[in-house]
Amino acid sequence: MFEQLSKKQKIRSFSVCPENFTGEKGKGGMATEGTGKAPARELGIGWKISPSVVIEAGQTFTIADIQGMGAIRHIWITDSAPAGRLLVLRIYWDGSETPSVEVPLSDFFANASYTEFRQLSSLAVCNNPGKGMNCYWEMPYRKSFRMTLENTSPQGIVVYYQIDCEAKEVGEDALYFHAQFRRSNPLPYGECHTILDNIKGCGQYVGTYLYWGVHNNGWWGEGEIKFFLDGDTDYPTICGTGTEDYICGAYNFDVKGQYTEFSTPYSGLSKVDSTDPIYRACRRFNMYRWHIQDPIYFEQDIRVTIQALGWRSEGRYLPLTDDISSVAYWYSDTLEDEYPTLPDRNGLEII
Repeated sequence: MFEQLSKKQKIRSFSVCPENFTGEKGKGGMATEGTGKAPARELGIGWKISPSVVIEAGQTFTIADIQGMGAIRHIWITDSAPAGRLLVLRIYWDGSETPSVEVPLSDFFANASYTEFRQLSSLAVCNNPGKGMNCYWEMPYRKSFRMTLENTSPQGIVVYYQIDCEAKEVGEDALYFHAQFRRSNPLPYGECHTILDNIKGCGQYVGTYLYWGVHNNGWWGEGEIKFFLDGDTDYPTICGTGTEDYICGAYNFDVKGQYTEFSTPYSGLSKVDSTDPIYRACRRFNMYRWHIQDPIYFEQDIRVTIQALGWRSEGRYLPLTDDISSVAYWYSDTLEDEYPTLPDRNGLEII
């Protein structure tokens, strides 16, 4: 990683933001209209006249539409309201009419509701005070990319953002970045939550975000994650041993009788209120697991599921009917996958 910093590179850096919507060279800070016009009225052009945009109710706003070859290296974004899932992020590669990323904005950054701030410090995603959402997944493109935000709320939302990019040659072996959202609310009794399905092509699975609403008392994370690879049918090639084990924790995330938050480069758990009794219903948890050092490779297809299991009497497993949302992150060589229809505003709402 760091050795690249000392090498001569044929790369042009640029960023897309409300002060330079096109990312053109020498075209930043030239706005004469914008959300900062009134504060800058005594200073004039160049003094933070367009730091943000207002996305009106029901509007889909294109925050970037870039032609050429290169890669997105970093996204920073925040908004003026606790919008949460009311903003939907979509990213389109190389002129495709269907998005490769279609995820509620807050879920994409591993913090589904974000009405309650939690620090998240990982290699792929960081959430910093006081609601600065950052993404560091590299996202190559060969011809173009387009990024939009849809405001599904009944009011306008002010959005600040910066998309840091590199104009450069992209190799033939570079894969497209994808992210897909799914929700089971409630999960039908005795069924698994599907994280990813109907994905074809060659690539690697690189991460999972889970937002888990617990509906029963007791421990809820005995379920196994399963990766069905390259023609697997009833039984997977990779089978986990428990939810907290997949998130790289152990024994219920329990330290001295309490759930314990943690945020590491590759995995983490948050949204734990230590003042509440342990193992009670109606708790919600953020969990992330990045497969950066251990990508899961597939050559033809991939399907990912996770069980929801608790305990019932006599030491027996209890299939749970929890509220489970997930985001799957992967790279593949195709833009032809069909995603499930994103839930509407009511279907996304967290209550």
